[in-house]
Amino acid sequence: MAFDEIKNLPTDIETHMATMPLLDHRDVDWKRVQRTAYLLHQQLRYVYPGPIHDLQQRLVLLPPERYGDQRRVVYRLEVSAEQNTVRTYSDNFGNCVIEVCVPSVAQSIEFEAWIVVERSANYGPHYVPAELLNAPYCREVSALTRPDDALRQIAAELQAIPVQDEEIPGLTLARRINERVYRAFTYAHDVTDIHTTAAQALGLKRGVCQDYSHVMLALCRLCGLAARYVSGHLLGEGGTHAWVEVLLPAPGRSAEAIAWPFDPTHGDEASLNYLTIAVGRDYYDVTPTSGTYRAPYAGQLSAHKRVDLTELEYTP
Repeated sequence: MAFDEIKNLPTDIETHMATMPLLDHRDVDWKRVQRTAYLLHQQLRYVYPGPIHDLQQRLVLLPPERYGDQRRVVYRLEVSAEQNTVRTYSDNFGNCVIEVCVPSVAQSIEFEAWIVVERSANYGPHYVPAELLNAPYCREVSALTRPDDALRQIAAELQAIPVQDEEIPGLTLARRINERVYRAFTYAHDVTDIHTTAAQALGLKRGVCQDYSHVMLALCRLCGLAARYVSGHLLGEGGTHAWVEVLLPAPGRSAEAIAWPFDPTHGDEASLNYLTIAVGRDYYDVTPTSGTYRAPYAGQLSAHKRVDLTELEYTP
């Protein structure tokens, strides 16, 4: 499928999805890739012990129309309830939020989304307004990044290492923080949860991408670097992924800053095989699904997500 054909997906995108060519990302020479297209398919299903009423569901699963070199081509959201009202808006961080209101649900409800996204290697650095360098949400302590003495000690050690002349101030320090967090952790499931703080995760020395990112955010902010949490997807991984953008001065561009992406879980910098969905102070700002309803019992969530590479172009 050519890139211009992706723009004209049929109404029956569910059927079309089954026929779209899917490429094996493991065979890709990413250093030579010029442009890519991805198909993101997500299913969220809630099951309740009985009927519920006045469901107000908040979904953060739709990427922005534009985000650096990333472009949302098309999307479709299906809600299993016949009666529903859908509203899309931008939150305080510029994230796309989908709000679904359903008067009543008998026992279960399902949300299903298909999204096509392009990325281009020719775009260059991701420039953002220079105001973000001093934005409180990129600088100040948040609920999940509150530091303790151990984090403060590591930050002091990192800041004490001499830095040679650098074109982009702060980039060397950001890379050192990324490497330090990567080496400090062992990746492990079922050790932490969505409420684990950076200090707690560092004490355990084990965790998942969310924990790596929270520790890096805490260290960046202690070291005087503006940084924000990024939620999205990494091609080849089954669940939602998290990484960090460090905001640095843009040489020769006083009105802009560079959003430099780091993935401390892999000790690397994010590249074309990452898809950004939302940004914030920490995980709490980008929770994929949340909401309220009237009923005396809790529901059970099951989720399925798949990201596939559907098109790529190599540099000639």
